[in-house]
Amino acid sequence: MFGNVQSGKTGQMFGIMCKAADLGFPAFVLLTTDNVVLQQQTLARVHADLDGFCICGENDVQLFVDNSLIQPVIVVLKKNARVLKLWSNVLASSGFMKGNPLFVVDDEADAASLNTLVNRQRQSSINKYLDAIKNETSSSLYLQVTGTPQAILLQTAVSGWRPRFVGYFKPGDGYLGGDFFFPVGEETAPCVSFLETMEMPMRTFVVRHIVVSAQIFLAGGRVSNALIHPSVRQSQHTQYADAAAQEIAWCKEHSETAFVEAVRAVYEDMNPQKSEKQALSLILAEAQRLIREDSIHIIIMNGAHEVDSGSYAQGCNLIIGGNTLGRGVTFPALHSIYYTRTSKKPQADTIWQHSRMFGYDRDPGLVHIYMDRHLYKLFADINASNNAIAAQIERGIENIRLYYPQGIRPTRANVLDQKRVEMIVGGTNYYPYRPNNDSIEGLSALLARFANDEPYYQINLRFMQELLSHIIPSADFKLDAFQSILRAMLSERPTAQGILIVRRGRDVAQGTGALLSPNDWKLGASFSEQAVLTMYQVTGTKGWGGRQLWIPNIRLPDGMAYYNVHEDITGE
Repeated sequence: MFGNVQSGKTGQMFGIMCKAADLGFPAFVLLTTDNVVLQQQTLARVHADLDGFCICGENDVQLFVDNSLIQPVIVVLKKNARVLKLWSNVLASSGFMKGNPLFVVDDEADAASLNTLVNRQRQSSINKYLDAIKNETSSSLYLQVTGTPQAILLQTAVSGWRPRFVGYFKPGDGYLGGDFFFPVGEETAPCVSFLETMEMPMRTFVVRHIVVSAQIFLAGGRVSNALIHPSVRQSQHTQYADAAAQEIAWCKEHSETAFVEAVRAVYEDMNPQKSEKQALSLILAEAQRLIREDSIHIIIMNGAHEVDSGSYAQGCNLIIGGNTLGRGVTFPALHSIYYTRTSKKPQADTIWQHSRMFGYDRDPGLVHIYMDRHLYKLFADINASNNAIAAQIERGIENIRLYYPQGIRPTRANVLDQKRVEMIVGGTNYYPYRPNNDSIEGLSALLARFANDEPYYQINLRFMQELLSHIIPSADFKLDAFQSILRAMLSERPTAQGILIVRRGRDVAQGTGALLSPNDWKLGASFSEQAVLTMYQVTGTKGWGGRQLWIPNIRLPDGMAYYNVHEDITGE
């Protein structure tokens, strides 16, 4: 089940579990990431939201045994090797599951669950115990839930972790997600400021947070949060905390002079939509109170600082951290985000999990992001790829294809079988060395209306698919992958167009390093943003079985990397 980050997946999970219980499933295992606080929060929410179940935490083995499936049971576990080993043994030794099905719901299923040792021909501990839990029962259903499905969709069928079906649920009304912050094919979102264009970005950020907080508190709100997300280094967290503290001190020192003008500038730009905009005089007075009473709390979240959710559940808070700002952490009323984290080899799923700005309780007229222009482009590219995944799912495409601008990896390499996951690079010419046609005459008839003397034709990608369907490829040419990529493009835009180049009577030798003539190679390369299919009909005098075969050459849009999973490592 694929849903947007912080868009209500937990509620969907609970609804599915209730329906499954109504259909007769007596036992559920609900998995969370390996975080004590998150597991306890999930357990508390299950207790609060789900009636009629026997609800067990990690230490409630006796409760599970005593219940004897009289009530349907939900066991909430974090993905920790020790915990999973214990409950694998409990499920096996109780004997309950020998005659009953088990329903496993894996929240953030792309994190920790997959085999991180797949390329070493071994199995990681968590993956091994999850295998035991789902396989050592009479039957089981394993539901993977995530907002970042890249690693899951690139699993192989032989691994046992590739989903048999994929569902997508759209977020509800009022959700601010990728399309709000990083709209596809449009100008930069108005809620974004680029750091490299600002003279004093930290001061602007701090003042805005204070003014937004004043608006929220005057309108009856109890909490206002801002977030600074630099690198993973704890030393940088301290540096940013010091910088923010200095700007708060500046606000206090100039509270009756320059700070007043700074507040007025933010006030004029601010347009709250979930509450009535307060008068400037009231906003200024409340902002001055916040700095005068030292009510702006700077919170560092990292391995050296233990912080629970209660620390930022109320009041005016400025939170700084690295990896701890990822999965499962939700910040209420988060409206100001200062994002500077970079990576030499960015991973789409990791970056997207840092999107703490997404959610329902954000006011679109108050929220604002500060980041570098190249980071904005990175987020926008990932958002476009996520939309492509959702579009494929909604159109019922089974073999979902992932593609990203070159330089962005879909996920971490250690969970992908390197022998079976390959990358097809846009801007590269691909053609089969030993192809066949299911019917030379049939292909010739399809191409009859495309003359040799025209440089190229514009065609719908569906017709390109039809032409390729008549090719019997050799093992070096991944025809299924190319067809799937074209389907993915069509799922986003049903009228998507490509370029067709047709040439007959080509006296090309089989097995040479290139198929295309220099002119046709240059012509195809000129269409950098479209898929280009060149169809050469060879004379057959230099190989090709002595036949006038049609040989396809396909070139996908430049700058993109397309990921393909194939099960047969021999290529046969």
